[in-house]
Amino acid sequence: MTTARPSYRPAKLRYDGFAMLLHWVLAVAIIGAFSVGLYMTDLPFSPTRLKLYNWHKWAGVTILALSALRLLWRLINRPPADLPMPAWQARAAHLVHGLLYVAFFAVPLSGWAYSSAAGFPVVWFGVLPLPNLVEADKALAHTLKEVHELLAYGLAALVLAHLGAVVKHVVLDRDGLLKRMLPGRG
Repeated sequence: MTTARPSYRPAKLRYDGFAMLLHWVLAVAIIGAFSVGLYMTDLPFSPTRLKLYNWHKWAGVTILALSALRLLWRLINRPPADLPMPAWQARAAHLVHGLLYVAFFAVPLSGWAYSSAAGFPVVWFGVLPLPNLVEADKALAHTLKEVHELLAYGLAALVLAHLGAVVKHVVLDRDGLLKRMLPGRG
């Protein structure tokens, strides 16, 4: 009778390179799309405003696609184990990460739905026309615009909470948390 030997794989200490790449590309894209969104809404109707709205929509669709890829990658490739911390902090970290993933999808989808309801199609990078998510409806467009804005501000708040936790880990705890998401040797 043979007995199976247990396979011991050391716990991952860092995220893999592709997870890091997706994290940082999405971080820059989300901050950029949020900044453009804030700026463009106060502009008078002009070619510049229309161009920025298109760029914002392109960024949103790109964020949506990269978020789907990131979620798939995360489901296939387990992240490193949590660092030692109080249980309430671990629960808070998992809650914020979960809400971030929800927002990665909810914000661009609500923007796409708003654009559809307002009667403005989304044409990704001016080349690929995407289907309308809803029929054109002025009242629905108004509601979806508000939903999109609220979700975007919620995402911004989650990003700030995430950054605050990173600062806490770097400055107070000095536990190497940030090194897990930075390229190079940890």
